[in-house]
Amino acid sequence: MKKMSKLALIVLITIPFVACNSSSTQLPDIHSSMVISEVSSKPYNSDSSIAFSQNNSSEILSSSSSPISEIESDSSTINDEQATISAPASKNETMGQKNAVSSAKSYISFSTFSYQGLIEQLEYEQFSHEDAVYGADNCGADWNEQALKSAKSYIEFSSFSYQGLIDQLLYEKFTPEQAAYGADNCGADWNEQAAKSAKSYLEFSSFSRDGLIDQLEYEGFTHDQAIYAVEANGY
Repeated sequence: MKKMSKLALIVLITIPFVACNSSSTQLPDIHSSMVISEVSSKPYNSDSSIAFSQNNSSEILSSSSSPISEIESDSSTINDEQATISAPASKNETMGQKNAVSSAKSYISFSTFSYQGLIEQLEYEQFSHEDAVYGADNCGADWNEQALKSAKSYIEFSSFSYQGLIDQLLYEKFTPEQAAYGADNCGADWNEQAAKSAKSYLEFSSFSRDGLIDQLEYEGFTHDQAIYAVEANGY
């Protein structure tokens, strides 16, 4: 029997996949599979710097006088620790940069994106490439956590082998390291995933025992996982 791809099975099932954080919230759609609707959000206020006056240029501020951080008279000096924070760097952002950051934060608040996927989404919204990159860089996302959330969403609505899930996350343009993190930490029982996949195949087609094992192995399940699956489904 010709091997069926996961995509073919999903088309047969025709169950729409919707990745979201809350089923009770109306969410804007993503362009790759839905019509985009505008996401309204408060404009980002980047004027968060602390102003201070220097009455005497010769006055020296010792480290003991500032328990939190050392204030330097040379404003061009950047604290390395602060520079690692994923946030707008200065109040000199352009309007396009501010809006790209605001839009990026809105997207990751209701769905999951890889870094590259978010850039492409912002470019689809007609932000320039530079502004889209700025938005993705400064939205505060943890890309490992985005991959993990995406992996959990996929196994909630369908069945995947470990390798199949990694391949799906790579397709979503997560890096190999991020994809592996998502698959390693999503909490999936791969034997049960194989059993669910076998059950789905048997509901829509007929397979011999060996044919079903071959199909599951084609989907990336190990031989032992495939054996477990067919036995769990009465073979």
